[in-house]
Amino acid sequence: MLWLQAFDNQPGMSIPFRALDYDRIREWLARILALDPRGQYPLLVASRLYAQVPVPDKQRAMLAFVYERFFDDPNRRWPWLAHGVILARYRLNDLSLALKYATALTNHATDPHVPYWVRGMTITLLEEMGEIESARVLIGKLIKHGTLTDSNEIRFLERGLDEKIGQQK
Repeated sequence: MLWLQAFDNQPGMSIPFRALDYDRIREWLARILALDPRGQYPLLVASRLYAQVPVPDKQRAMLAFVYERFFDDPNRRWPWLAHGVILARYRLNDLSLALKYATALTNHATDPHVPYWVRGMTITLLEEMGEIESARVLIGKLIKHGTLTDSNEIRFLERGLDEKIGQQK
């Protein structure tokens, strides 16, 4: 893993991340995860290092890798996909992609130790997209399944939706 991470620094020269072959990087990261399936570091560098390069196609490639690998262990790999939601939304300006990632978090990162804000990212994005009724349905689903239990959080979310509805009128 350290060899891969240091590859951009060759003897006598430095290679910018945008010049690296991201298909090869992806292969290396996948191989490292295959050797150590519980490892988190390949996903950390995919989302926090290689996805930071200002080349949208390369960012998308790293985020797609994190998304695909998230499903292998969602209750441990959620931090990297949560970061992917933020990158998709604010770096790539792709609400649909951010919603896809957030929905995966909401539906699959179900361990009680996963912070609520992680599963609530979908609600925030739906609100931002003007999908108020979909957000309300999701809140109901989370309450019904016992995922959302804090009465203050429920009130906060419902108040936010009511304000959005008021702004739309």
